[in-house]
Order: sequence, then C-alpha cells, then structure tokens
Amino acid sequence: MTHFTSTQLSLDRFLEKYGDNPRYELIDGELRDMEPTGPHETVAGNLSGYLFTEIQKSRQPWILPKNCLIQPPASEATALRPDVIALDETQLHAEPLWQQEPIICNGNSIEWVAEVVSTNWQDDYARKIEEYALLGIPEYWIVDYRGLGGLAFIGKPKQPTLTVCWLEEPTADEYRQQPYRLGDPLHSPLFPQLQLRLDDLLPRT
Repeated sequence: MTHFTSTQLSLDRFLEKYGDNPRYELIDGELRDMEPTGPHETVAGNLSGYLFTEIQKSRQPWILPKNCLIQPPASEATALRPDVIALDETQLHAEPLWQQEPIICNGNSIEWVAEVVSTNWQDDYARKIEEYALLGIPEYWIVDYRGLGGLAFIGKPKQPTLTVCWLEEPTADEYRQQPYRLGDPLHSPLFPQLQLRLDDLLPRT
C-alpha cells in the first residue's frame, strides 16, 4: 500500500480531490492508496452478493451502497472507505451529508461493515477495529483471504482467515472476535441464518 506522507490533507481537501475515487481513503491526514486488485474486488463482490440475499430474506430495511465513506466524528482528517457496508435506510434522514454525498457520520446508520485485507492489513486489524467499535457498529468482518495479517491476529502458521467481530452490548466500545479458517462454517450474530464459509468468497482462479 502506498502512503502519501509528503503533504497532510484536510478532510475537505480529500473530499474535493478523492471523494469519488474508490481507490483512496484518508487516515489522520494521510492519503491511503487501497490498491484494489481483481481478486480483492472478487472477494468483496462475492461477499456483497451473499449479504444482499440474506438482507432480502430477513426483510431488513438495509442497503449495500456501492460507494460510501465513513467520517468518524471523533477523528479529524479521517474518512474511511469500507469494502462492503450495510446501512439502515431508516436512519439516513439523520445523516447531515447523505443527501449531497455518500458520507456517513453517525454510527447509528451502520449495521455491518467488512474490510477485505490487502497490504494495509495493519489498518484493518488495528485502527479500523477501534474506530468501528467506537462508532457502535454492531458487527465488523475482516476478510483476510490471503492470510496477510500479523501472527497476533491470525495465528501461526499464517492462513486465510475471516474474523467476525461483534459488540455484545450496544454500549460496548470493544469487539469480541472469532476467527474462522477455510472449511469452517461462519456464525454471525447479526445474520444467524446465514450459511457461509470463507471458501465461498474466494476467487475461482
């Protein structure tokens, strides 16, 4: 992943230059190039498909926007761009920016979020897990389909891992975490009827 550290960007400047570009996000004023690849997008697309089907079955008023930024109110010069996100459409009326731009500021609007790990795995396992928990997002998935994360997160030997993180209470500020390996059936507190394995998300080639 490329870090552009020579110039610190304000949030307004980032939105002006990169707000519509799904390749970039901003963390503490540093521009992050997410370097999406074909396999990365395949995993994200497969995950979106499974979640869309499950949302339709459960008749929840949730949507999966194609492009969305999260602007944590407590973090200056930060705009996170999750790979997949589920929003509660009934809460979007309270979002101050939504009618003009696909930017979410209130954690109440977010039901679920997922990051597909690439070379920026430190952000997914550390910074974002803290931000998402503080926002009160009920569930966060870390889809490390190449097993890139540190040993403290995915164990040894490294292997493809999908970590389900969830808040046991709405007021909790730290996630409980459960890693799943290839072949393991996943359990999601938010989608208890979902039948899914990490294997189902992987590229076919």
